[in-house]
Amino acid sequence: MYPVSEAFLQAVQENTRRYYWTGKITTKAGVVHEFSEKDIVKGSGYVSSQCCGSTEMELGTVYSAEMGITLLSEIDRYTLEDALIEPFYHLLVGDAYETVPMGIFEISEANRSIRCLEIKAYDYMLRFEKDFNVTETIGNAYEIVALCCKACSVELAHTQREMEAMQNGSTVLSIYSENDIETYRDVLYYIGQVLGGFFCINREGKLELRKYGSEPVMNINNKQRFSSSFSDFITRYTAVSSTNMKTQTAEYYALETDDGLTMNLGVNPFLQFGTDDTRKELCEQILADISVIKYVPFDSDTIGNPALDIGDVLKFSGGHADEEQITCITYSQCRIGGKHSLKCVGKNPRLAQAKSKNDKNISGLLNQVDAGKIGIHTFTNASAYTLGETDTRIISIEFATTEENHAQFFGQVVVDAVALRTERTESAKGTISIPLTEKNAETGETIESPLEVEVELPVTWSEDGKVLCYVTFELNDAVVTVHCPVETWHSGKHILSLYYPIESIVPNITNTFNVYLRMENGTGTVGIGDCIASISGQAMGAAVAWDGKIEIEEKIGRFVIGGGMNAKGITDTVATQIIEYVQRSYTDQVQGRSAIGAFCRPVTVE
Repeated sequence: MYPVSEAFLQAVQENTRRYYWTGKITTKAGVVHEFSEKDIVKGSGYVSSQCCGSTEMELGTVYSAEMGITLLSEIDRYTLEDALIEPFYHLLVGDAYETVPMGIFEISEANRSIRCLEIKAYDYMLRFEKDFNVTETIGNAYEIVALCCKACSVELAHTQREMEAMQNGSTVLSIYSENDIETYRDVLYYIGQVLGGFFCINREGKLELRKYGSEPVMNINNKQRFSSSFSDFITRYTAVSSTNMKTQTAEYYALETDDGLTMNLGVNPFLQFGTDDTRKELCEQILADISVIKYVPFDSDTIGNPALDIGDVLKFSGGHADEEQITCITYSQCRIGGKHSLKCVGKNPRLAQAKSKNDKNISGLLNQVDAGKIGIHTFTNASAYTLGETDTRIISIEFATTEENHAQFFGQVVVDAVALRTERTESAKGTISIPLTEKNAETGETIESPLEVEVELPVTWSEDGKVLCYVTFELNDAVVTVHCPVETWHSGKHILSLYYPIESIVPNITNTFNVYLRMENGTGTVGIGDCIASISGQAMGAAVAWDGKIEIEEKIGRFVIGGGMNAKGITDTVATQIIEYVQRSYTDQVQGRSAIGAFCRPVTVE
């Protein structure tokens, strides 16, 4: 129950009361629209929530609360995308009004009529409907729940100390890779089972774990009920059953006196690892939490107490109610200005006992078909490949599944790369000394007077380059464009690791996954057996399914083309020409004076 004063609890049970409703809408842009009771179309507003289905008690549930309301408002409905709506209940207590918030909801629909704005909204639980991409993780319940809250932008209502103090709260849990977890909401469901409770979003918009209890928060007498219906049995649990994936059997844990219902936990991924003693301890702690459930199922329309929450334990008195028994709110719908409908669901242990003992080892067992098994298709190259500038197919795997699901491709290739050597040419300035001689006309002696000539010559050298390896994935003749890996290598042997998740596989047909490699600025080779790959997933067929496609290849010899002409081959003439180059050269010394330093070496000029 939302924490209210004692005076509130007394005033809400009086024959007459004075109250009113208000609310506010906050748009994504931060604009606030407040509304009062006069803006609400009569009988249109409600807030509903639940923690169980329609027939029996459940553990680990993650239901979302819903709000609906119709306002006499001119608010532009297009501004209400991702807007928040918060209703409030105000009750006169003494001389002042006490306010009870009814929660924070995100608007999902806003439909406009002539003057009315019809709104449908849900709490933050829907934020956890995000894909859970972590295949393996480890941590206690708080750490895993905190991970989910951070990923989905929802605040956690509990501290680490509070959650670790719960049953199984301090136990280290882990997820095995072969599980049916798809979203963060699924993770919360399984964690809720381990902790022996259920998750909900509280009135402050925070994720909260609640447990079933045995202490009533209030009594509802017959003067506060418009109608009511009570069962003639008490729902109670004396055993739990959990399926062990390793042994593929349902493990059964019961109280000393096992004469009640069995809570079937099914295949919980967090209850798979650990020793037998650890699993037993976890399940017995869960049993300790649910053994307090001794509720009388009921259905009642009351004058209402908006402070009540799902999971609250109640007592009913007067009329045909049994004052000695307790019950629990598993469904609540509080109508604005109207009745408050409450419900508790549950099965009859007497009717379920006859078959439940046999069902305990049947309902929790796995479906023993290929759909629940992990299959794998592998590939190893039996021939060598030479890689160049064109795409070369190095991996081709055919596979089929018996149902629509997902698979994963892994591959590892050893590539011997040869990068092209690149040449760089830069110009360098230098001086050429040309020896010249001349004779002195007067003395007749020979004088050497070298001619210094400034020249700019190209200097070329080569260096090791880098080769680029382009990877192309192809699924069923369609190139995968969203993921195209590229590797950059020097010459030598390299390991190329490949991965790709294959989503939404069409069942019962042959699927083909190909991998192509292409080299740029060099070449490469893949030796025999240097390429290994696999595709794994659930419901893999033992044999590849036939998709109706027939491929025929036939080799034929020479054949006659009309007129009796026997075609044996094609002859063509190739013209060749030899071009002779005459090279003349001389060698001299070049004295470099460039910025990179002086040099002196023979230079050949053509």
